[in-house]
Amino acid sequence: MKIQILISAVKDLEEGRIFYEKQGVGLGDYFFDTLFSDIDSLALFGGIHRKIYGYHRLLSSRFPYAIYYKIENEKIVTVWRVLDCRKDPKKIEKALWKKKS
Repeated sequence: MKIQILISAVKDLEEGRIFYEKQGVGLGDYFFDTLFSDIDSLALFGGIHRKIYGYHRLLSSRFPYAIYYKIENEKIVTVWRVLDCRKDPKKIEKALWKKKS
């Protein structure tokens, strides 16, 4: 499957990278690399994850983040958001209902 990452997900990744870089030098890059590795795994494993709020949810292997995605035409994985799991579930749900960007 091909992977498409929406601007909203890229913004989420950048915010996470900035946050972790403030925690320690190089940690932001490690965060970014880890999350992209998780996203890359969707090319093989897209669609096997539990659905939450109408999206498949892949939990990151190393960070408390979830990747929310949908499968289109059984050929394209569209990553909508990459959200911090430590947030209030109502805020996560609200973030997922925002208009596609």
